[in-house]
Order: sequence, then C-alpha cells, then structure tokens
Amino acid sequence: MVAIGLSAGGVARVRFALSCLWEVMAGVRVLRDPGRHAIHLPWANRVRPRLAEAGLLDGLLGQLVPPAPGYLPDFLTPPPAGLTPDLDQELAVLRATPPETVRAQLDLCPGPRPAAVAALYADPDAGLRRLAEEIGTYWRLAVARDWPRIRAVLDAEVFHRARRLAEDGAAGLLNDLHERVRWEGDALLISQRHCDAPDVPDGSGLVLVPSVFVWPSVLSIAAGDVPQLAYPARGVGGLWECPAEAPDALGAVLGRGRARLLAALDAPRSTTELARRTGLSAAGVSQHLTALRAAGLVVTHRQGRSLLSSRTAVAEALLGASA
Repeated sequence: MVAIGLSAGGVARVRFALSCLWEVMAGVRVLRDPGRHAIHLPWANRVRPRLAEAGLLDGLLGQLVPPAPGYLPDFLTPPPAGLTPDLDQELAVLRATPPETVRAQLDLCPGPRPAAVAALYADPDAGLRRLAEEIGTYWRLAVARDWPRIRAVLDAEVFHRARRLAEDGAAGLLNDLHERVRWEGDALLISQRHCDAPDVPDGSGLVLVPSVFVWPSVLSIAAGDVPQLAYPARGVGGLWECPAEAPDALGAVLGRGRARLLAALDAPRSTTELARRTGLSAAGVSQHLTALRAAGLVVTHRQGRSLLSSRTAVAEALLGASA
C-alpha cells in the first residue's frame, strides 16, 4: 500500500495531464506480457512484428521496461505539462535528466544489468540520446497511426472527470479513479507494489495521468517533487473495436448517416475521429452533427484545441428503444 499525503491544500493542487511517454512505457509493458492486457491484443498482434524487425523490443527501451509488476525507473516518465501532449517536448525533458538521477534509479532495478542498460549507466548523456531515438522510432511504428483514436479516449476521460469533480467534488473524483485507489482522511491510498511515492510536499501537487495502455492496473511514481498516478481511461474496452452498427429502425427515421454517427458516439469524439470510424467525409459529419444538435440529440464542447461531440440522454433513449 502506498499513501500519498493529500490535505485540503494538496487536493487543491491536483491536476490532470496527458503524456506520450506514459503511453510509450505502458505500451512496451503490454508487449512484454500481452496476456495480462488482453484488451490490447489486437494492437499488440499488429505492431509486434514491425517492432521486432526494428529490434526495439530487445534494445535499450525494451530492456528498461520490465513486465508488470516490475519497477519502472521514474525518469522514463517525467511529470507531463498539460492536456496537449507533445512527444518532442517530453523527449527533451527526458534527455535533460541529470546523470546522478539516472544512476540512482537504475540502482533500484533488481538483477544484473543488460548490456544496453549498463551502457546507459556508464554514460547517461549518450544513453539518453539513444533512448530518445528508440522512443521516436517506437512511436512512429506502434503509436502514431492510432494516436488520434487514443487522444479521443483520453480527451473524453478528462471531460468526464471534470464533470465528476463539478458534480461530486474531490472525494467523488478520487474514489472513482480505480478499484485500487481510495482517498481516506488526508491521504490517497494506492494498493500497488513496486512504487515509492512520498507524501505530496507543500507547494506541489499530484498529477493524474489517464492512460490507455496502463490498463488494467495503476502506476504510481514520484518523479522529482511531484507524484504521478497513471490510471486506465474509461472507454479502453472499445478502443480497438469497430463502432457498433446503428439499428435499422433508427436509420429509417433519421437517415443512415446520422444513425451511424449516433452509434459511433459511445464516447465524446472529434469530427475527424467520427469520419474515420464511420467512413463519412469530415464535411458530411459536420453537416449531420449540426442537424443532430438542432434536434437535441448531440451536444458539443471544446477540449483544448478539439471540439468533441457526445450523445444526449434523448439520443441514448432512441438508441435503446430502436435496438
């Protein structure tokens, strides 16, 4: 059990952030032991051959990320800045990790060091440059193609949690993150092995990082003075599935295109994501969404630079009745 001190002042400094590096590290962990992460098997089966051909799973990146529940060095996931993740910016922070920090955290890894990790320990500056290059290649081969749909899930998660905070307060938010996480008194309690998160010091805060690849567990680390909690985002279960087909009866009333859009809106999604999932053009999606909003079936809100649409209660009732 890990306890992160969260007084009333600490709760006021809790924030959400999205991270490319968290998705990279958690994704490599999925590939190390895909049987523990069955939801991601379609993705793992698709990307593993190309990663193996590039030698990434046996390289420095693969050697640094152990199968769950092994220790993941904290410097691999520095605290993310906000809700608009940028891989290049995160890699710049990674490359700037002090050598003494790299060595201290590698000392916490059990067992003998593989050759690539030993080279990183001997020359952290050169090793971090090599690691950043491997992460860039991994991103291009394994994540870039799916990043728009992953971002849609993460953005929807942040929107959902913001509403939960507004409706139920901090206690409702923190106690609903994961079955292993609960807030009691002045501490956030995390039932998680192989992590050492200290109390949140005065003036810092806790960073909550929704992730798709961290499913089904949570990861808690203390990178610098700001602890992080990575937890599974809602909607991960349908991430690699094709969108549900709209009932024929609803299509006969609304039109097939608009019915397909409603079926695809099982989570808040952008126009681009809806076009990809339904096969409609972006212009066609926008036109249909305008009509659905006017009918009270869809609402749209801004999340960062994106506009996300979601179904209303009336739309949910229509889908349920027609099914």
